[in-house]
Amino acid sequence: MDIEQLFAVRDKVVVVTGGSRGIGEMIARGFVAAGARVYISSRSVEACEALADELSATGTCVALPADLSSSDGVHQLASQVAEREDRVHVLVNNAGATWGAPFDEYPESGYDKVMDLNVKSVFLLTQALASRLRAAATEEDPARVINIGSIDGGFHVPAFESYAYSASKAAVHQLSRHLAKFLAPDRVTVNAIAPGLFPSKMTKVVMAHEEEVVATIPLGRVGRAEDMAGIAIYLASRAGAYTTGAVIPVDGGHATCR
Repeated sequence: MDIEQLFAVRDKVVVVTGGSRGIGEMIARGFVAAGARVYISSRSVEACEALADELSATGTCVALPADLSSSDGVHQLASQVAEREDRVHVLVNNAGATWGAPFDEYPESGYDKVMDLNVKSVFLLTQALASRLRAAATEEDPARVINIGSIDGGFHVPAFESYAYSASKAAVHQLSRHLAKFLAPDRVTVNAIAPGLFPSKMTKVVMAHEEEVVATIPLGRVGRAEDMAGIAIYLASRAGAYTTGAVIPVDGGHATCR
């Protein structure tokens, strides 16, 4: 058994949405460092292009800015990928949003924004890139869809009033299982990663109470870039070829060991 090849992703085509910052950036950096050909997307043209330029100094990273909160944005990104690649080995659906407000004041517009980006765009982009994923898939090395959920999506009840976010991430987990079942015959695996606390713009409010939160994490720290890159590379490599329909918590035991 060749252990290096077991975890190899070199030359694979990888698409990472929400790839310019936070968890998406962590995953994109990991894949670029491992020799994959990476496309990152985000709403911010400037942030997307800046990170792609930085990562291209040591590997291959291309910026494809798009707003995935609408079906037009989803299909714009899929078209840009299709213009450049006839195969996609790995799709990481990471783009997401949250909205916090007291129950009696929670706006319908905020709820819709979160659900559209966090759930509907995951389905639509996977659907739009399905032909590229199927083209890349083999029995020994399936194509991979990796959806980014959250421990808030069913592992525990969040401490904050982020109703749409937790509901959307629970939906992502179930959608991942559902897609896994029906895409398996096409040799496409679908899994979800459920992160705990990782530093990002989205978790800025929680990170303001880092000491208090870390006290509730059995491993005694927040997540690091290597933790997120590692689980994504595992799922995308031969090591993860027989894993599908899984929701994998990466939370230091925060929700899963309490």
